[in-house]
Amino acid sequence: MAKQKLPELTAEQRKAALEKAAKVRKERAEIKKKLKAGQLKVSDILNKASDEIYGKMTVKSVIESVPGVGKLRAAKIMEEIGISTSRRVKGLGPKQIKALKDRFA
Repeated sequence: MAKQKLPELTAEQRKAALEKAAKVRKERAEIKKKLKAGQLKVSDILNKASDEIYGKMTVKSVIESVPGVGKLRAAKIMEEIGISTSRRVKGLGPKQIKALKDRFA
């Protein structure tokens, strides 16, 4: 595969991109915090998969944020359902979504 050259950004464009990335990271951290606190459910996140912030979260990070689920249990759940460790919420298939909803209902 040929290496693509990244576009040159002006200082303003770079600053805007960094600010947007920081904002998105902060929002995702807030989502995971709400999930851990029980204010959000896994199904809420799966239902908002078309939203850029929710859709680009990794399934692994979502599952690990569920109370009582750590890294090992999350990996086991993903393996049982057949979800790649790098899969994003937006990239889940209908059977995977149903399996996750059933698991965390």
